[in-house]
Amino acid sequence: MRILIYSYNYHPEPIGIAPLMTELAEGLVHRGHRVRVITAMPNYPEREVYSPYRGKLYTTEQHNGVTVQRSFVFVRPRADLACRLLLELSFISLSLFQAFRGWQPDIILNTSPSLPAVLPVALLKRVYRCPTVLNLQDILPEAAIKTGIMGNPLGIRLAEMLEPFAYRQATAISVIDGGFESVLAQKGVPDRKIVTIPNWVNVDLITPKPKETSQFRKRHGLDQKFVVLYAGNIAETQGITNALHAAKALVAYGDIQLVVVGENRRLAALDQTRRALGITNVSLLPFVPRQDLSDMLAAADVGLILQKQTMVGFNMPSKTQLLLASGRPVLAAVPAAGAVAQTVRKSGSGLVVEPDNPLALAEGVLELYHHPDQSTQLGRQGRRYALDHYDVQTALDRYEALFEGLVPTAARLKTDTKFCLQNRHRLSPQHGYSPPRQK
Repeated sequence: MRILIYSYNYHPEPIGIAPLMTELAEGLVHRGHRVRVITAMPNYPEREVYSPYRGKLYTTEQHNGVTVQRSFVFVRPRADLACRLLLELSFISLSLFQAFRGWQPDIILNTSPSLPAVLPVALLKRVYRCPTVLNLQDILPEAAIKTGIMGNPLGIRLAEMLEPFAYRQATAISVIDGGFESVLAQKGVPDRKIVTIPNWVNVDLITPKPKETSQFRKRHGLDQKFVVLYAGNIAETQGITNALHAAKALVAYGDIQLVVVGENRRLAALDQTRRALGITNVSLLPFVPRQDLSDMLAAADVGLILQKQTMVGFNMPSKTQLLLASGRPVLAAVPAAGAVAQTVRKSGSGLVVEPDNPLALAEGVLELYHHPDQSTQLGRQGRRYALDHYDVQTALDRYEALFEGLVPTAARLKTDTKFCLQNRHRLSPQHGYSPPRQK
């Protein structure tokens, strides 16, 4: 199949949806499909275009077999309504030109959270007469409103008008947790449109490693420390300052160190809080390259997941799968009825404590600190659960089956024939070619 992925975020952005879409695209290429990605110039999480891409309107590059077509976006660190509108308008208008500069797709996958991107995707659907899949990572704008990220009445109104259109125009909707299904049903989305495909982790890349082997631990002077690690996006939805207040409650334990890995601008703001609290048992460190992610996770004795009580219950941050795959016990300060809490309990991978409560978080740390054998067992159970439920190959199987079910057989045969004719000089056993699978 020829698969077009419309995703605002993509490689080399280190966190969030970008690594997931990168693994999906490259995995589909590895299985014999042709994939091109329409995306923005990389800018997340700093909200500043990466230096190699600055000053460019368009770029097209090949990365591990995927054609990556980028377009300029107006992006600024501040998140007021005007800047947000300019960001969305620049992406949906300029990216559309890139989408037309390439082969005709058999199917289009459009991933949130860029809700306005459904507009160019809807146009492409009509022009190319192909099915589309909307991948929901959040229910927008509901998630942004409840967490306070979106508060402008005009912005909320525009998003609420766009949301039902997004659901109507999608041929199918993939969601990352079963909790989405009931919410979408209340919004009038028919069950037949919805398929649940959890986010994934590359369990061959992220593996349990002895903490003594971690270069991250050595590099930052953590060898003699009990490391409580938070790595990822630092936003209002996490309530990361609660972790700093928990660290203050733990100062009597000289070997317990809270390590926060994140974006430099956010770390600078946290450093002010750290100084105000007068604590030294908190390390604030920048992101590591993707290839060093497993080594960084190996440095942890405990992996933290933080969400505010107001967080939408079915939100599932991608760090959940990463921590489980790393074989480290999880300490989740999250809403008790939410998807993260349910996953931690079901997997037996860690402890769930009350969110927005620094003392409860500190008590959870001490529970794992004083019971190392229990912590080891929790980590093993989490790894086992990741292997059974979050392996990237399982996700690829499900997306491939979803796409094949939506793309008419005639379209796939047409694609196969055209590909073979264009590449007949290379299609021989010595080149390792095998025909694409057909149902």
